Amino acid sequence: MGVALAEEFTLAPMRRLIKKYGDLKVSEEAGEEMRRAIGEYGSRLARMAVEMALRENRRTVLARDVRAAWRVIEGVEEI
Repeated sequence: MGVALAEEFTLAPMRRLIKKYGDLKVSEEAGEEMRRAIGEYGSRLARMAVEMALRENRRTVLARDVRAAWRVIEGVEEI
């Protein structure tokens, strides 16, 4: 699922994101790896946010679900 999500992102913004933190050249492979990593992370975040909405018997994922999922993934909170 992460790979499919990774395809949602184009390579150029991934390379710009890396360059933002240092005036270095960024290889295409580095951009691809960033895209893959963001896709994997986004998939985990989305899946957990959906689970949180379903636990509350909602059919809508709310911003609070995404925030809560992010906090769990980052280890700030537990479910």
